[in-house]
Amino acid sequence: MKFSSVTKISAALLMAMSLTACVDDGEDGAAGQAGAAGVNGTNGVSSFVTRDDVLKTNANIAYAAYADALISAQDLRDAVNELVAAPSEVTMTAAKQAWLAAREPYGQTEVYRFREGPIDALKADGTFEDGEGPEGKINAWPLGEAIIDYVEPVVDGDSGPESPANALADNIIANITEFPVINAETLTSTFEFGEDERNVTTGYHAIEFLLWGQDLNQDFAGAGPRDASGGQRPVSDYFTTPGSCTSGQMAADEQICQRRGQYLIAATELLIADLTPVVNAWAPGAGEHYQAFIAGGNVSLAKMLEGMGRLSFGELAGERINIALTTDSQEDEHSCFSDNTHRDIFLNAKGVQNTYNASYVRINGEVIEGASIHDLLVKEGHHELANELRGALESTMAAAAVIDTKAKTGTPFDVLIQQGIDQPNVVAVIDALVEQTDVIEQVIDALGVSTNDLRQDTEEDI
Repeated sequence: MKFSSVTKISAALLMAMSLTACVDDGEDGAAGQAGAAGVNGTNGVSSFVTRDDVLKTNANIAYAAYADALISAQDLRDAVNELVAAPSEVTMTAAKQAWLAAREPYGQTEVYRFREGPIDALKADGTFEDGEGPEGKINAWPLGEAIIDYVEPVVDGDSGPESPANALADNIIANITEFPVINAETLTSTFEFGEDERNVTTGYHAIEFLLWGQDLNQDFAGAGPRDASGGQRPVSDYFTTPGSCTSGQMAADEQICQRRGQYLIAATELLIADLTPVVNAWAPGAGEHYQAFIAGGNVSLAKMLEGMGRLSFGELAGERINIALTTDSQEDEHSCFSDNTHRDIFLNAKGVQNTYNASYVRINGEVIEGASIHDLLVKEGHHELANELRGALESTMAAAAVIDTKAKTGTPFDVLIQQGIDQPNVVAVIDALVEQTDVIEQVIDALGVSTNDLRQDTEEDI
């Protein structure tokens, strides 16, 4: 048995690994110390893995992933500050790259939703109430971008709120009379204005819009066959010298560009402020939620599986992919301004696989891993089911990798869905996510834990 130089989180698992030299783990089959009896052994999984070990590893990975999201958000802030201070094609490209980099760890954290954790339940006063956490302020979409900045009259979708009655008089950046100062208070006070969920003024996608602008195609048609380009916001939207400021293709007063920069900085600072308490809540040893989670026994194990299943079925397969596919809606793709939806899909699926395998690669390359649900299933005698779920997750990742590759080679998600509701690459991801949910439900039964309905988050027929 070989060991790699990776970080092992669970002390118990480390102890178990240290004992494998004198315990036949079955990995070597009939050639092992137990001879023929080892053929059906634990396939290299320590007999010492416990449910508590699995919880500790999952909690440690949660901290690492959210910490990476915070670190990369701080990098984004630095890049945004440089763009606003000295707008140029170079600084704007750097800010876009920082946004794309920030999405990589955050996308993998979304498996920690749907389990009454800090992202869904941590309130500003430090108490917990499910549904009152910062998730919406961080990652809400679809976004009716007309509340933030100028929009073009012809767009591929709807740039406004769900109800026209909930539209602001002009947008926040342009409405100097009603919003003379643009700061964190301005953005939070207008979030979901009129209780309209499309009036999103904060978070990753508000920042995305301010960096890319609307995806109008390279010819600025705003409709018709889509191309491989993302949004068309020019860097001159941030020029502040007299006579140089624009709002898209139109000249604008430099005060508008100054306010646009203020909005971008405020939104990025708010993103950091919203992520920070989530990271602190998961801090090993000190985090309030960390302590409660690792002490939660089967309740916490059930939450892990519920998060995996609900993200797989309702949120990702249903709301994030199938709606966009069946309605051919660019507005309903997750990152519609940057055309980064292929990464959203891949990273969400990867987060589910991370949870099952108890492994996560940090943005600095460090590997965090330990006792996994796979280990636990094998240890408790569910070898075939462990292998079935491992295979189902690998099938999903393979299908998601095709979407990812298509985008990187010139066919982004919004172009794929325009090919029709039977588009095979997109359908393959949906089918794989549904299949893995079926197996997750079997695992829930096998481990004897109870969860809420894994299919409650969508009305899509998938």
